[in-house]
Amino acid sequence: MDNLRLYMVTWNVATRHPEEDLAEMLGFGTSVKQRTQERLPDFYAIGLQEVKSQPQNILMDAIFDDPWTNAYRDVLAKWDYVKVKTIRLQGLLLSLFCLRKHLLHLRDIETQYTRTGLGGMWGNKGAVTIRMSIYGCSVCFVNCHLTPHDHLLQERVTDYNNIIRSQLFRARETSNIFFHDYVFWIGDMNFRLVDGYRAEEIDCLIKKGELTTLLDKDQLRQVMSNGEAFSELSEHMPPFPPTYKFEFHSSKYDLKRRPSWTDRILYRVNANVYENLTLQAEQISYRSVEEYVQSDHKPVAGEFIIKVFSDYYERVVEFLPVDLWYVDEENSASYALSGDVQPTVWDWIGVFRDGFTSLDDYLCYVYAARGSVSGNRNSMVKKVVFPDTAVRVTGPYRLLYFSHNSGCVLGMSEAFEVGCRDNGQVTQFVCRDSY
Repeated sequence: MDNLRLYMVTWNVATRHPEEDLAEMLGFGTSVKQRTQERLPDFYAIGLQEVKSQPQNILMDAIFDDPWTNAYRDVLAKWDYVKVKTIRLQGLLLSLFCLRKHLLHLRDIETQYTRTGLGGMWGNKGAVTIRMSIYGCSVCFVNCHLTPHDHLLQERVTDYNNIIRSQLFRARETSNIFFHDYVFWIGDMNFRLVDGYRAEEIDCLIKKGELTTLLDKDQLRQVMSNGEAFSELSEHMPPFPPTYKFEFHSSKYDLKRRPSWTDRILYRVNANVYENLTLQAEQISYRSVEEYVQSDHKPVAGEFIIKVFSDYYERVVEFLPVDLWYVDEENSASYALSGDVQPTVWDWIGVFRDGFTSLDDYLCYVYAARGSVSGNRNSMVKKVVFPDTAVRVTGPYRLLYFSHNSGCVLGMSEAFEVGCRDNGQVTQFVCRDSY
């Protein structure tokens, strides 16, 4: 089996827009050992809570990436990461990024969400989820924001049970969150410390480094132990101080609230679901990133190594070499469709600039079913024609084939050039940008 590195971040951003450099949080800063290409995480799952969301902006939020997603994307793009999927529920946001080399090995991407605010009527609290198969193993990422306040423990327990009961997925084998091979559950879970310490006493124990004494009073660990909630998951003992509540633009606790570990990363492995194979998740870091001060929460990051199949075969679409395209003209491309690929009428092919940083960045698309076919049932070659509005700027591009059923990329062409015709001559990289 092969190893994949997964990096998780959870942060309640308290309705603020990005103000600070996010590199440190993602493991690229000076306080973290310098990353090398060989040690880069294969995937980033970033869960935010209390992202600013106003009723008049709901439509815009659904169509365009928010400032936070763009800010993380800008950092990760430098290391050749691509945004695979984002799901948002009002202030809840979950984004998944992967190294470009993994794009063709993702399958059955689905999202779900659960509202728990106002008895399930409002999405200010709840959970958002992204699930998929990665090299043949099913992985589910959940980001939640549960009911706040010290005395509302049972409401948090109810929120959790509502989330696991309400979220169902299409694939029968993984129809439930906990049917997946790997589950990573992150978020502002809002569990506090049970009664017994005043805020000033907690602050004093933190300064003395007596974290274990405080964690013995942690509500989350208690409900996990007695089976009320989160008992299906595991968590390493947090080695960092409570992540809430701080004065804004400070690392000093706001003692109007009792400090607590509200922000957590939990996980689960169904280790023995495959014959003669044992799955495994090793947590190699769990930290609070204390340098960040713009919120009243500290972000929490964790890194894992998981086992996946090294010889898992994925059905793919092979693009034939694409000839030179021309701006403002119809252009075509061909691809080979092997017999074990089952296309649908809703599969589509998107035009992307080479070096794209999100699967949402297509410039134009055509439905694959509209193409002409040659060959036989065992090896079909299809030709598709793109309209003259598809590309209007010279430069390198790529084509991506998207499967409607599995929500993933089945094929990606090699980079090809787009040029201009000038009095019958072909000129590249001279057309004025018309976008």
